[in-house]
Amino acid sequence: MATSRILGPDGQPMKMPDLQTPQTAHLTALQRELQAHPTRGLTPSRLATILDAAEQGELTAQFELFEDMEEKDGHIASEMNKRRRACILEWEVVPPQKSPTPAEAKAAAQLDELLQEIPDFEDVLFDVTDAIGKGFACLEIEWHRVERFWLPKTITHRPQSWFVLHRGYRQELRLRTHQHVDGVPGQALQPFGWLTHVHKAKSGYLERSALFRQLVWTYLFKNYSVGDLAEFLEIYGIPLRVGRYPTSASEAEKLTLLRALAAIGHNAAGIIPEGMMMEFHNAATGDPKAFELMINWCERNQSKVILGATLTSGADGKSSTHALGKIHDEVRKDLRDADVRQLNTTLTRDLVYAVAALNGLAPEGPRRSPQFQLNAQETEDLTAYSEALPKLVSIGVQPTVKWAHEKLGIPMPQDGEPVLQQPAQPMPFGLAGLRAAWPADAPLAALAAATPGAAATPPQAMAQQLAAGAAPAVTGWLAQIRALVERAQSLDDIRNGLEQLLPDMTLDQYAAAMAQALAAAQLAGRYEVLQEAGGLGDG
Repeated sequence: MATSRILGPDGQPMKMPDLQTPQTAHLTALQRELQAHPTRGLTPSRLATILDAAEQGELTAQFELFEDMEEKDGHIASEMNKRRRACILEWEVVPPQKSPTPAEAKAAAQLDELLQEIPDFEDVLFDVTDAIGKGFACLEIEWHRVERFWLPKTITHRPQSWFVLHRGYRQELRLRTHQHVDGVPGQALQPFGWLTHVHKAKSGYLERSALFRQLVWTYLFKNYSVGDLAEFLEIYGIPLRVGRYPTSASEAEKLTLLRALAAIGHNAAGIIPEGMMMEFHNAATGDPKAFELMINWCERNQSKVILGATLTSGADGKSSTHALGKIHDEVRKDLRDADVRQLNTTLTRDLVYAVAALNGLAPEGPRRSPQFQLNAQETEDLTAYSEALPKLVSIGVQPTVKWAHEKLGIPMPQDGEPVLQQPAQPMPFGLAGLRAAWPADAPLAALAAATPGAAATPPQAMAQQLAAGAAPAVTGWLAQIRALVERAQSLDDIRNGLEQLLPDMTLDQYAAAMAQALAAAQLAGRYEVLQEAGGLGDG
């Protein structure tokens, strides 16, 4: 339940923020603003001007450039999509890592349940990862009450061009408006009103640390090469046409000849005025591999910047091998793990703690707040662990059940949740089962050692345990013998019938079984005599 005074993200007391209206609801100028698309007619000098202006605080053109790059360059869009989608994982809200109290564990479980109600939360995760390429991403939170809880109604991505950076003791993201307070541009972001993720691709000021800053030049070079290749293909194979006109020709006649040359090149037909000539020279020749070489170099460079390698992107198909691809994939996993670590920090601070503070689930402030956790742990090979764990346990290694579940990617069962179990092994039926379970050459004394807890079990109780365990097999055995005796006409019929019950049993096995039976009967008789004489009690 929300309280009148809560602790802010900095741990200091603050008043209940205004949650009813989003901060940008009245900034209609930003909402109606159209982008300038600086990539149209982009040149090296203009690109340098845009980058220099960003370092002076004019960020709008730079972020509009980044938006155009991701929209127009298919390779950049594809590689960024790989990296961003790799961060959309299973998630949970967990208690503080160090010695969580029962109250903290309960609060974490309740927060996990509340966040599950946020609609399209996977889209929110994807929008947050927009900071990977552009340096930061700001998502505005609109709140509403659900029963007695404050919950995000919508979490909306806002364009980076809406924001400015103020350099003070540390850089501060602010909404871009024409207002200045004490010389500081823009409006400060309202507490609990924004999910602000800052991603560092490199150290330094935020306007220079965006990943796309490292891609702008390869984007420009590739754009030139693609345009040159398109022009080359347009005239490739078409002969050079030269028109000759007399010196007395007028400007209109010259234009007529020029249009005829162009028509013949594309339509293989045209007319020219009388007195003019047209000459055809060798067809346009050349090698498009020079353009392809430049394009491929740019795309390999882009893949290295975004994914840390080329063999996971298809940009280096000639030298790609399965082994090298796996090595480069490990590099991509390192980048993913770093991205996930930064996302966990932001989502814990700006989302989990916001919901917790507004609903009274983080009374001690952000220090002991539940934490958001994206699960980047990859499951291990079940076959390898099923073979290795029993061996490790047998030599004294003591892995915890929780650790094993996490490694194998198997969630821990909740209270009362049905779980898979090893099916009970029924006791073998009949004499064959008894013979298989107890070989003829096994000493009878080993029975006690093979029975768990036999040494500490009173004889009477052990007899009851043995009787209960052997009852199913003995019952079936006796039923077969009883039916055999009822059908028999003589002792020979009984003997032959017993041989048919176990046709493969040898004479030695019969002798061993009789010896064990006699020994068991003798021990049972001694036990009864001693019990009647008072020599054995219940304990």
